[in-house]
Amino acid sequence: MKNVFWSAATGVLLLGSCCEKQKCELGKDEIVNGYARVELTTDLSRFNGQDRKMMAFLCDAAEVMDRIYWKEAFPGDKDAFLDAIKDENVRKFARINYGPWDRLDGNVPFVDGYGQKPLGANYYPADMTAEEFDRLQDPAKTSLYTMIRRGEDGGLKVIWFHEYFKEEITQAAALLDSAAALASDKDFGRYLRLRAAALRSDDYLESDMAWMDAKTSDIDFVVGPIENYEDALYGYKAAHESFLLVKDPRWSAKLAKFADMLPMLQRELPVEEKYKREMPGTDSDLNVYDVVLYRGDCNAGGKTIAINLPNDERVHIRKGTRKLQLKNAMKAKFDKILVPISDIVMDAGQQKMIDFDCFFENVTFHEVAHGLGVKNTINGKGTCRAALKETYAAIEEAKADIMGLYMVDQLYQKGEMSGSDVDKNYVTFFAGIFRSVRFGAASAHGQANMLCFNFMKEHGAFTRSQDGRYTVNLPQMKEAVKALMARILQCQAEGDYEGVRAWIAEKSVISDELRQDLDRIAEADIAKDIYFVQGKSVLGL
Repeated sequence: MKNVFWSAATGVLLLGSCCEKQKCELGKDEIVNGYARVELTTDLSRFNGQDRKMMAFLCDAAEVMDRIYWKEAFPGDKDAFLDAIKDENVRKFARINYGPWDRLDGNVPFVDGYGQKPLGANYYPADMTAEEFDRLQDPAKTSLYTMIRRGEDGGLKVIWFHEYFKEEITQAAALLDSAAALASDKDFGRYLRLRAAALRSDDYLESDMAWMDAKTSDIDFVVGPIENYEDALYGYKAAHESFLLVKDPRWSAKLAKFADMLPMLQRELPVEEKYKREMPGTDSDLNVYDVVLYRGDCNAGGKTIAINLPNDERVHIRKGTRKLQLKNAMKAKFDKILVPISDIVMDAGQQKMIDFDCFFENVTFHEVAHGLGVKNTINGKGTCRAALKETYAAIEEAKADIMGLYMVDQLYQKGEMSGSDVDKNYVTFFAGIFRSVRFGAASAHGQANMLCFNFMKEHGAFTRSQDGRYTVNLPQMKEAVKALMARILQCQAEGDYEGVRAWIAEKSVISDELRQDLDRIAEADIAKDIYFVQGKSVLGL
């Protein structure tokens, strides 16, 4: 797929050398340079006026998170940048990407005058060297919740988020307090109040613990600096985001029983005992939601279709995690992307095995898998996240992919899941790699998918015909899944940073053969991902 370049100097839309002609026309309502349009809404008729007013406050708080995220992701003035782009569709593409870099194409710039995206986004000074950072004697420099800036003397200094974004944080916290006063669910109201306090202090543990208890509300709100993908330099810094969610009671009831099974699933992982000694908390839950608002980090580029939070290992051990499946967003990606892709790359005999329920199960247990395995190294290197630094995100996503698929298989064998053929889960998972690998090599999810794809290839898990059709070899794939899971857990438990870094460098690449297949997908004008029409007006708030 070609890149689309906007030249601010000339006011001309330029076509880059790696772009496909149809997509560069950008005149379509449904697809904007690879993103399919989806309206985010759901039935809100069961909510009363107080609930709807609370949701309006939450929407406003989410917009503040969006403003903060622009400042984290883009080292410049957002409004001036967007105003300089005269083409409406290119401006829309810039909004989707929160800047001039194509997040699904290796972060290459699509606006003239911009170079490669800084690895550290806007968390660090653009001219900062690694030696300078190493010399900085402030333990908060590696905190998830600090910015690194230059002081008046030109040296580096650390500024906490609540100080650096003081105006925005003050506004967002007040909105959360207003929403909390309207919450009909006591635990949800308590969480909102504690989250407001956390935004003001950058101490999130108590609010994370409170969110773990706020499971009965039909309205949920994820807010704050959460994921560290935006910081590709060190992986130290979290990015602000918000999700507004409405529970689907029927689907949630189907999944409720699996939360109690997490310790059993951990004990039965087919790896050495030392790699599974930690026991996940049993206070986890699985619920299904329609998501009605994405803002900030979660809205940039490829969209999240499931949530597994909190990320704090202390919460994992004491209470576990909450795993929220975003059903409407998941179904949109399945229908608009995965099914059309499978028609192109999968063997005709296996195309009928591509199934939404299997896709849903795979994504669900991907999130469950994030809570299993190990969170701390076994050799005194600290947490796995700290030991593996910037490689952690990719290897953790690969673990969740593979372990999730393995657990689905185990639950079918135990009779805990039924209604389909588990072989369909494997085929649907494999077809899904072609969807998510299009996130690009710059994405942790894209790297994870290529690690899985290349490992499976080496283990004979699939074959490719001369015309580019793939067939999953089920016995070999099942063995490859177990072998890959064991390798990843060993790397994490031992904190093998150098080994993981070398593995990612060698095996997260897209081969020429696979590139040809991805080009065929691009030529078919299939969206890479989705973008949203969303907000209070769409929801009628």
